[in-house]
Amino acid sequence: MPPYSLENRLVIGIASSALFDLAESDGVFREEGEEGYRVYQRANLGNTLQPGVAFPFIRRILSLNDLNPEGDPLVEVIILSRNDPDTGLRVMRSIESHGLPISRAVFMQGRAPYKFMRALHMSLFLSADEGDVREAVAAGLPAGRVLGSAVADDPEDRDLRIAFDFDGVLAGDESERVFQQGGMEGFRAHETMNVATPHDAGPLRDFLREINTLQRREEERRREDEDYEIRVHVSIITARSAPAHERAILSLENWGVTVNDAFFLGGIDKSSIMDVLRPHIFFDDQKLHLEGTSRTTPSVHIPFGVVNQGESGQEASGQGESGQGESPTIPRSRSSASRNPPAPST
Repeated sequence: MPPYSLENRLVIGIASSALFDLAESDGVFREEGEEGYRVYQRANLGNTLQPGVAFPFIRRILSLNDLNPEGDPLVEVIILSRNDPDTGLRVMRSIESHGLPISRAVFMQGRAPYKFMRALHMSLFLSADEGDVREAVAAGLPAGRVLGSAVADDPEDRDLRIAFDFDGVLAGDESERVFQQGGMEGFRAHETMNVATPHDAGPLRDFLREINTLQRREEERRREDEDYEIRVHVSIITARSAPAHERAILSLENWGVTVNDAFFLGGIDKSSIMDVLRPHIFFDDQKLHLEGTSRTTPSVHIPFGVVNQGESGQEASGQGESGQGESPTIPRSRSSASRNPPAPST
């Protein structure tokens, strides 16, 4: 039997801290240490973990596998975890209990699992561990840190709405650097002068390309079945406004990617749009924007580019807003003579 191939599939890596609400588990680890945490997880092996920030997105994107024959999924989701296999058992049982078709996992006992992204053909890694995400992005990998806590999800809503910021997410940070140096007037002049020059790709450009592949498969299904309702909808929500909007649109065209909707807000608070659009996930490179959106929208920080330079790789709490982070007492590496704790939250 030939090896199972991940090529020609959208592969997403996700930490348990992004998929589930691990606040209680993390509290046990902080108060009782590694052994108390192990006892707690064994005692609660049959208690299903509750959905976390990225759960609605993951559930919906996996549902798109009904577009292909059984056994040939369009989407694969793989757990990438700092847990060891023993403490990861509850994660896998919770996945089964929620009916998520996730069968593959990497458990690394306190070590960073993102290093396997390229080997596993991953287009995206989501985690609540700020250190892991920053290291992954610094290595040129598409990764994001989930913020806030889980929001109410409507199980009857079959749509999947994905929203992206433009600069620092889909595009590189060239224009942001110009803005930092020359202000708004310098930025507008730069964008007008370079309107015909496509932006360099940002961390999630290729992820959008993979989402477009799913959208094309949906269009094929609709041609086969006129009653089929399109589920995937993609938006960009950016602080750009005219005349800087034109270079963004032309860059998308040059890259060969598409979006359904575009919001050029010119500094308007993005959270007001989120309340109406209700995306199941929103990616932005600026924490300032995400402070508002993460209260009502599953939000992901992409720590890329000049606006994220000089920030600490780990906040004192290990997770900041989410409260589900890796305990600050957990070492991020070890000598051969020391043993890694299970790192419960990832």
